[in-house]
Amino acid sequence: MTIHIVLADDQPLIRTGLRVLMADTPDMEIVGEAGTGAEAVALVDETRPDVVVMDIRMPDMDGIEATRRITTAHVLMLTTFDDDEYVYGSLRAGASGFLVKDMALEEILAAIRVVANGEALIAPSVTKKLIEEFAARPEPARRPPRPVDGVTEREREVLTLVGRGLSNQEIAAELVISVATAKAHVARLLAKLGARDRVQLVIIAYELGLVRPSG
Repeated sequence: MTIHIVLADDQPLIRTGLRVLMADTPDMEIVGEAGTGAEAVALVDETRPDVVVMDIRMPDMDGIEATRRITTAHVLMLTTFDDDEYVYGSLRAGASGFLVKDMALEEILAAIRVVANGEALIAPSVTKKLIEEFAARPEPARRPPRPVDGVTEREREVLTLVGRGLSNQEIAAELVISVATAKAHVARLLAKLGARDRVQLVIIAYELGLVRPSG
């Protein structure tokens, strides 16, 4: 299956570099490029891509607001360590993961495939800083805390491990359950908590105080 991609970055050189990197990748096709957030939103409506590779800082409309308005595609945010203060806002807006601009080609392509498959991904090189960001400078909640009634004790354990960044395989090993069972617990948490994807489960785990940097 071909993954259809929109590139959104206000720097033409970045878009050109990504286009060249993906040119010889048979399972990926770039269906459009945008230089602003508003252009990205319009282009997504027009082309219906699977994945949007979105820069955080753009004129006219930044990547966070554009991500908030995009509901038909998975969004991978382009970030640098200087963008740490934007990470939390990006996740709240519905981003499915992050790419660091200096990642190797194989890592970029792998990240796009993971997100296109409905999974969430945060580059290992930003995970520690992301966790620190959650704990040190959380945004005020825009709505009351999510209800957790109906979440079982085992599901809370799974949510805690998701918040720590563990994969389904790692959760299964930690709780001595099968990978299929771990995956089923995650699926039930997504449904019960109204979360869009695994990244939003991480946010909920932090908002509920289930995970802290020392944890």
